[in-house]
Amino acid sequence: MTHKNLTAAVRLAVIAALGVATGALAIDLAKLPPPSTQKGLTYAKDIQPIFKANCFDCHGPTRPKHGLRLDSLAATLKGSQDGEVIVPGKSDKSDLVINICWEAGPEHPMPPKPDTRRGGPGSPGTGNQPPPGPPRKELTPEEIGLIRAWIDQGAK
Repeated sequence: MTHKNLTAAVRLAVIAALGVATGALAIDLAKLPPPSTQKGLTYAKDIQPIFKANCFDCHGPTRPKHGLRLDSLAATLKGSQDGEVIVPGKSDKSDLVINICWEAGPEHPMPPKPDTRRGGPGSPGTGNQPPPGPPRKELTPEEIGLIRAWIDQGAK
């Protein structure tokens, strides 16, 4: 096989692998809770309280996992070390929305479910205590709907 043919074969293999990976990670957008019909949503008034109650432990000023901070509008719009997580005007294209939906999200939904299978904190019989603060809970469809509507309204 010539170098030219080998390069073409490698390109085809990479394209095929990407197609399989994309198909495996595809989500059913119909499973996303619909955007709220509430108008005039703002980060400070409507969204920050949701993030504070559910996200600041891992995405606040002291522990911004993956470089994502959700404790201010500017930081939220900046995104993570991987780039923007919000597409203003398009909640269904925003990684943040997809990741906060346990039913529709990819393999790392937020906030993470407690891990009781591997002897993680709070697991039965391990003697470990769960992290301080309230237990993590799935965001409600209403909370996700507000976040979606806020993003669809321009994420102001």
